[in-house]
Amino acid sequence: MNSILGFFVDVFSQPAILVALIALIGLIVQKKSAADITSGTIKTILGFLVLSAGAGVVTDSLEPFGKMFQEAFGVQGVVPNNEAIISIALKDYGTTAALIMMFGMLVNILIARFTNLKYIFLTGHHTFYMAAFLAILLTVGNITGTMTVVVGSIILGLIMAVLPALGQSTMKKITGSDQVAIGHFGTVSYWAAGEIGKLFSGKSKSTEDIKFPKGLSFLRESTISISLTMIVLYVIAALFAGPTFVHTELSDGTNFIVFSVIQGVTFAAGVFIILTGVRLILAEIVPAFKGISEKLVPNTKPALDCPIVFPYAQNAVLIGFFVSFVTGVIGMLIMFLIGGVVILPGVVPHFFLGATAGVFGNARGGIKGAIAGSALNGILVTFLPLLLLAFMGDLGAASTTFSDTDFLAVGIVIGYIAKFLGLAGVIAIIIIIGVLGVLLQRRSNQKVAEEK
Repeated sequence: MNSILGFFVDVFSQPAILVALIALIGLIVQKKSAADITSGTIKTILGFLVLSAGAGVVTDSLEPFGKMFQEAFGVQGVVPNNEAIISIALKDYGTTAALIMMFGMLVNILIARFTNLKYIFLTGHHTFYMAAFLAILLTVGNITGTMTVVVGSIILGLIMAVLPALGQSTMKKITGSDQVAIGHFGTVSYWAAGEIGKLFSGKSKSTEDIKFPKGLSFLRESTISISLTMIVLYVIAALFAGPTFVHTELSDGTNFIVFSVIQGVTFAAGVFIILTGVRLILAEIVPAFKGISEKLVPNTKPALDCPIVFPYAQNAVLIGFFVSFVTGVIGMLIMFLIGGVVILPGVVPHFFLGATAGVFGNARGGIKGAIAGSALNGILVTFLPLLLLAFMGDLGAASTTFSDTDFLAVGIVIGYIAKFLGLAGVIAIIIIIGVLGVLLQRRSNQKVAEEK
């Protein structure tokens, strides 16, 4: 039983395999030739592996930056990082998380089939993280045994359908179509960035229309501008941390300036790889998914990982990361002065969520929207973890916690309800979320019809 369960967990937690299966089924349903089926399936796997490789390069290049930052400020605290907290949690919650994940995906498909929430969440690793998170949250809230899996699966399947709907209105503006949705558990930030961006609608040009002086026209190439920006940030962080620290702890003796230049350009290379992977995925998954939509689950849309929006506003990606991170630093300093728990700025969540929030804010309000949206994300990922720690049980004392805003929002709401209202309260909120999700999608469909 455990080996079978492990096999399905491995399949469903690997986004490359999961999405390749979707592409394979879609191409078969469309009765494509064997050559097209093979080519489309392999290209889909390749696209996700390229995207994952790029994300790995970005993450690895940010790790020394985070260490330099902590050394420079001389503070210790809680670092929000999904991978770190999951690695700790799986020892006690692994089996429960696996069951919640598999049944939660089934609930997602059933919701897409029988309601107007036509989204299939395909970001496998985030699905697994949320499943583990719900296992922790419900257990700490005294919802245990079989009910943990039942309730956790329903909540997981529901938010996998509702959250993409929350961000879809702005996704249409970003992509120019209604064929793909956002499938990443930072959607609260992205939706909020889009909403605050509306305040600047028509008042600010797009980040992609930034006019550089003729002598600086090379900065219009995003890879160059990202490289230069990150080199400057690395050099500043290295100077504050001290060259000796960099030489002995991080660079293995390489000069700190040379090390900073290499890491800054490596970061830009990672972003370039991500963009390449995104283009590969979109070229294959959208037409393949259309086949499934038409035959098996009508009119559904694939909800994909957040880098899917990066190619549409590459300047906003850089602005979003920078503004979100600076906001996180300011928030850290405020907590340090007040006293108590200090949430250190996790560079990885500030990049992926901040960059995506920048793209969403830019779609609604141009440069000002991108700045305001990513700043709001910085505030959310800095201060919301303080409210979540109380509902994490023994894991609340760890030096890390969940980082993305959907985890934080779901955790705070479900945590309070489970604590004060028990199972009945949790069931009530599930019903409320489901009804609100259906109404949200109905309103969105009405807007699309009016625009046509």
